[in-house]
Amino acid sequence: MRTGLLGMNSALAAALALAVSLTATDARSQQSDPAAGLRTPKDVAEFEQMFAQISNWGRWGKTDELGAANLVTDAKRKQAAALVKNGISVSLAHNPLTEKADDNPSPWEHTMNKGFTTDAHRVSFHGYAHSHIDALCHILYKDQTYNGYSRLEVNTEKGCTKLGIHNLKNGVVTRGVLIDIPRLKGVPYLEPGTPVYVEDIEAWEKKARVKVSAGDAILLRTGRWARRAKLGPWAISKGAAGFHASVAPWIKARDAAFMGSDAAQDVVPSLVEGVNLPIHTFMITALGVHLLDNQDLEALAETAARLNRWEFMLTIAPIPVTGGTGFPVSALATF
Repeated sequence: MRTGLLGMNSALAAALALAVSLTATDARSQQSDPAAGLRTPKDVAEFEQMFAQISNWGRWGKTDELGAANLVTDAKRKQAAALVKNGISVSLAHNPLTEKADDNPSPWEHTMNKGFTTDAHRVSFHGYAHSHIDALCHILYKDQTYNGYSRLEVNTEKGCTKLGIHNLKNGVVTRGVLIDIPRLKGVPYLEPGTPVYVEDIEAWEKKARVKVSAGDAILLRTGRWARRAKLGPWAISKGAAGFHASVAPWIKARDAAFMGSDAAQDVVPSLVEGVNLPIHTFMITALGVHLLDNQDLEALAETAARLNRWEFMLTIAPIPVTGGTGFPVSALATF
């Protein structure tokens, strides 16, 4: 009996050791970098230092409300329009999710009115379910928005007095660049928690023969919707592939004007101790970059791969709700 117990204990210990080893191996593979913990920023202090280093506050004047959208010049729009060769248009919007799920606590509500000739829609669009664009008043840091406006100055019960989505009333036409990291790595999608680093972006640029430049809109495909279609929804607010905070200086150096992804840009968990959504805060609050959350990039990726073209004209036209923190949007890529 004693020998049997010892054997069982040994087997249990071996199994536990194997489980721990597999878990550690999986964590390392998801981060794709054994030195991930050495990357900056790692904590609040380094985050604050980087925020100050990359800030665009005052760059376009003390009263500016457009942020990095200022980088979309007439010349940039003409460059984007010149990319239209085939006339193929692809929407980046995911169909509205009307069923409650782990990644959709606030379903899109669509009801028909009496007589069935008109209808009504209701949605709380921020989060991880609905395709939308964030205005620059959406994220604050230390009670300040982009360009240093105070919370008390901007946020009211009737909406944002500054930096609202109405500032994009004339729409956006610029060059879009798709960064398809699953295709780079030869997988259908990235697993939740997988960070994307600068070297991944630059490896993709080399592979796709495209380079991000000033005024561009960067679109990161992680394969979130492909994974959801195969495995079902999950609590993406607790685990998502996305950019690591260390890419922020690179985004500033390239002067990207807009950024989007098929989730909400940030890798989750963030890998920055004490900071929940560092990319969101860096982009919106420090750089003044509007974000396109929860874009469906699957059809875009298929079209780009078929044409072997990873740049296109991107059109974004949110309804200009005065003081809105954002709006649902169907951005269009035209090849």
